[in-house]
This record gives sequence, C-alpha cells and structure tokens, in this order.
Amino acid sequence: MGRVSQAQAEENRRRVVETASRLFREQGTQVSVADVMKAAGLTHGGFYKHFASKEALLGEATAHAFDALTQHHKDGLEQHGGQRGAAQQALIDTYLSPGHRDSPGDGCPVAALVTDIAREGEEHEARRIYAEGVGDFAEWLTTEDQDGITRLCTMLGAIVLARATNGSPLSEEILSAARAALTAAG
Repeated sequence: MGRVSQAQAEENRRRVVETASRLFREQGTQVSVADVMKAAGLTHGGFYKHFASKEALLGEATAHAFDALTQHHKDGLEQHGGQRGAAQQALIDTYLSPGHRDSPGDGCPVAALVTDIAREGEEHEARRIYAEGVGDFAEWLTTEDQDGITRLCTMLGAIVLARATNGSPLSEEILSAARAALTAAG
C-alpha cells in the first residue's frame, strides 16, 4: 500500500479530531483510540502517525469543540444583525432545548466534558483549553445587568440535570424553568 499524500494526511487528522470531539462529547473521554479511529474510517495503527498520545488528541478535540462554539456565537451575532442581546437569548433558547439535551455529541463542550475534564490533572492541555473555553463562553454571556458566569452556571446546571433526568417530566421542567429564569433576568 502506498503512502498517503500530505493533503490526505491532513484530511485524515482533521477527520480524527472532529470524530473524537463528537465521540468524547457523546460518550466521554473513556472512548478508546480504536473506537475513534474506526468511527473516523481509519485504522487504529495510523493513530500514532498523527498524535503522540490519546491525551494529545483530547486536547485537540477539546479545542475543536470550543472553536465550534465560538463560531456558533459569531454566527448567532451575524444572524441577529449584530445585536448581542438577541443573539444571547437565541443561544439560551437553543442551549436549553430538548434538541441540545438529546444531542451532546453536537452540543456544548462545557456540559458534555465537565466531569471528564474535572478528572484530568491540572497539567493536562485539555484542562487548560477547557478552562479557557469556559471563561470565553462566560464572557460572551455577560450583559450590563448579568454576570456571564452566573448565566453559564444556570445553563450548564440545567442541561446536565435535564440530560440526567431525560425520559421523565422533570427533564422538560428543568429546561423550561432555567429558560424562564434567564429570560426574566435579561
């Protein structure tokens, strides 16, 4: 079998990072390298051509997820004609929705990775990236009247609890109550 071109190697690496980002958010960081590579349509043996370790992949996958979140903020701002308050409210409504609750793999890395990242040592790159991403998200949620950290904590707590109680009426009630609280406060 011949060697892949540099362009193909870069495409394969991008695909592994995107796949890992989704799987880590869906299933947690205990997903094996073999499972990530299989889901990306590549062989397990090729992993170490792209990454020094699973920890290195976790760092890149975490950064990828936060980059997507930042792009989502920018897109929302553009969709709402630069009106930050409207973009923030649209984000809150989407964040605290059954669709986001039911799709952690495509959703917010803050909620999806919170417990796994908490278990990582302070020296891990993924933990540093996560902390930076949380800070940036909280800053984006800040208004003249509301602290972004408080808003983010409300959203995060609600989505985590809604996921944990999914299938019961309480799950919908949690989402609705948090949406109402953040809307009334805004």
